[in-house]
Amino acid sequence: MRYQIRHAIVQYAADVILEDVNFEIRDTEKIAVIGRNGCGKTTLLKLIAGDIKMSNPDNDEECGITMAGTQKIGYLRQISFEDGDISVEEEILKVFDPIFACEKKMKALQEEMKSSQEKAVLQKYAALQAQMEALGGYTYRKDMETMFQKFGFALEDLKRPVGSFSGGQQTKISFVKLLLSRPDIMLLDEPTNHLDMPTIEWLEGYLKNYNKAVVIVSHDRMFLDHVIDVTYEIEYHRIKRYPGNYTAFMKLKEEAAAKQEKDYEAQQKEIKRLSEWIEKWKNTPSKVTATRSKQKVIEHMELVEKPRRFDTKAFKVQFHPRIESYTDVLIAKGLQIGYDSILSKVSFTLKKQERIAVIGENGKGKSTLLKTVVGKLEPLGGEVCFGGNVEWGYFDQQAAVEEGADPECTVIDDFWNVYPRLKEVEVRNALGCFLFSGDEVFKKLGMLSGGEKVRLALCKMFMTHPNLLILDEPTNHMDLVGKEALEHMLKAFEGTVFFVSHDRYFIKEIATGILDFGRDSVDFYDCGYEEYLERKEKIARGEIRQPDRAAAFGTEKKKGSNEPTLSDVFDKKTYYNPGRMETRLKGQIKKYEEQLSESEARLADLKLQQLDPELSADYEKLMEITEQIEEEEKKQESLLERILETETELQDLLEGSVEGA
Repeated sequence: MRYQIRHAIVQYAADVILEDVNFEIRDTEKIAVIGRNGCGKTTLLKLIAGDIKMSNPDNDEECGITMAGTQKIGYLRQISFEDGDISVEEEILKVFDPIFACEKKMKALQEEMKSSQEKAVLQKYAALQAQMEALGGYTYRKDMETMFQKFGFALEDLKRPVGSFSGGQQTKISFVKLLLSRPDIMLLDEPTNHLDMPTIEWLEGYLKNYNKAVVIVSHDRMFLDHVIDVTYEIEYHRIKRYPGNYTAFMKLKEEAAAKQEKDYEAQQKEIKRLSEWIEKWKNTPSKVTATRSKQKVIEHMELVEKPRRFDTKAFKVQFHPRIESYTDVLIAKGLQIGYDSILSKVSFTLKKQERIAVIGENGKGKSTLLKTVVGKLEPLGGEVCFGGNVEWGYFDQQAAVEEGADPECTVIDDFWNVYPRLKEVEVRNALGCFLFSGDEVFKKLGMLSGGEKVRLALCKMFMTHPNLLILDEPTNHMDLVGKEALEHMLKAFEGTVFFVSHDRYFIKEIATGILDFGRDSVDFYDCGYEEYLERKEKIARGEIRQPDRAAAFGTEKKKGSNEPTLSDVFDKKTYYNPGRMETRLKGQIKKYEEQLSESEARLADLKLQQLDPELSADYEKLMEITEQIEEEEKKQESLLERILETETELQDLLEGSVEGA
C-alpha cells in the first residue's frame, strides 16, 4: 500500500465536495478517477498532492492519510513557469538536480582517491556510482531529448525561451519534466489534452509500463481502456472503487445497480409483509411474543440503500437541417493551407450524409483546414468550394472557450443577441436542450466553465439548422456523459459532418471516413476508424498500397491531360459515372422507403395510444402523443418529397443514358 485516504471530507465553506472518501493506491496500479464535470475529481488530486487538506477534525481517529514511507508525488499542474526567459533546456534540467549533486560528490571523491586509496573512500565512491545509475545519471541527456521529441518538439526548441511557447506547449513541457522526474505516485489531470494521436499512443505504452503508481483524471475513454486497471467513480459526493478499465467499470456498475435494485425491492417487500403481520396481530394477547419477535427482525435488518439513479443528465436535442444539400457537399482540389508557409496540400470530396474525421499530428494544418474552408483564412493555393444547397455551421472549441463576449453578459442575453427575433419561450426551450434551464440562463459568461461555454456555442450553432456541421474539437471540455450525448446527436443527424478530433473513441463511434494528415501527405480513407487502423497496419507491412490521391478526390484522372479543376468536377458530362450514380440513387430510394415504412408503423402505434380510454383524463400525455403524431406526419411528408426528387433524378439519369447510347 503506497497511499491511503480514510473517511475524508472535503468542503469549501458550507458546500461539501467529497464525503466519506476511502481511497487507496497500491504498488504499480494505474488508477482512473472519473465522474461528471464539477464532481470533485481535481479536488481529489489536490488532496493527494497536499495542496488542500481534509475538512475533518484533527482528533477524528477514523479519518486520515497514511503513506508507506516517503512517497515522491508528482502532479501535472496547469500553471505557467516562474521565469519565462530561461531556455527550455535549463527548465527541464532542474529535474536532474539530484544527478548533478551526485556527480559533484563523485568528482570530489575522485580527487580524494588520487591521494588516498582507503577502503572507506572506495566504498563511498561505489555507493555513489550505484546511486548515479539508479537515478539514470548516465543516460539523462538521451532520455531528455527522446522524451522532448516524443511530445512533438524539435531538438532546437530546447534553446528557445520557455515563455515563447503557447500555453498548450508549456503544458507539454511541464509534462516532459514530470515524466523525467519519475515520481512514486504520478497525478495526471486530463493528460491527453493538447496531444496529438501519435503522442497519445506513445504515452499509453509509457504509462502502462511505468513501474510506479499513476492516478489519472481523464474523459478519454479509449486512453482509459488502454492504460488503467482500477477505476474510482465520484458520484453524488461519494467515491467507489471498481476493478478494471473503463469498459469493465461500466459493466460492473450496471450489474451492481441492477442487484441493488433487486435487493432493495425484495427487502422492502419483506418489511411490508412483516409490518402488516405486526399491525394485524399486535392487539392479540396470544401473538404478543410473535409480534415483538418480528419487530426485532425489522429493527436488526441491515437496510439496503435505495438505489440512486445514475447521474446521466445531459443535453438532448434532435434537430433537422432546414434544407437538404446536393450530393457533393464540399470539394477541395490541390488546396494549399497555412499561414506564412504551406502546411499541407489537400484534395478530397465530402459527400452528403458522410461524417469525416480529420486526424493526424499537431502542426500539420487540421484546424487550419477548417478555418480555410469557412473563409477565416485565405488558401495559399488550389481550390475549395461548397456544393449546392449547402448551409454550414462552424464550431471552434478554442474560440468558444477562450474568446468571448462581455463576461458580465448573461447566457440568455448572449443567445438573444444572436437571435433577437425569437420569443423568450423559444430562447429558453433552445437553451434548455443544452442544460441551461431555470436560473442557469442568468449565469454570467465570465462564470461559465469550459464545458458550459462549449454547450452554449453548440446551442447557438445548431439553432441555424445547418445541413453541414464543421466542428473543431467538439468534445474538449466535455465530460463522459456529454460526449455520449453528442455522439447520439451526430449519429441521428440527417446532414453531413466534417470534424477535427483527437478523441479516438468519439471518432470510432462517429466517423464514416478518415482524412489523415500524415508526416508527408494527406490521405483519405473511405472507412471507419477501426478499419482505418487495419489498413494502416497493412500499408506498413507492404500488403496494400497507400490510398490513391485521385480516388481520395473522388475523380478519375484523364490520361494525357492536366488534373481537373473544380468546374470539371461539377461537369457531369466529363466526370459523371452513370452506373455508379444509378446504384447510389436506387439505394437512396430504398433507404427513404424503409424510413417511411418505419415512420408509418410508429404513427399507427401512436394513433392507437391516442384512443386508449385510460389516457382520456391524462391531458399532458395526450398532448405529448399528439405532438409526436404531428412530428411523424411532417417526417413522412419530407420523406415522400425526397423519394419523389430522387426518383425524378433517377429517371433523368436513365433517359440521359439512353440518349447517350
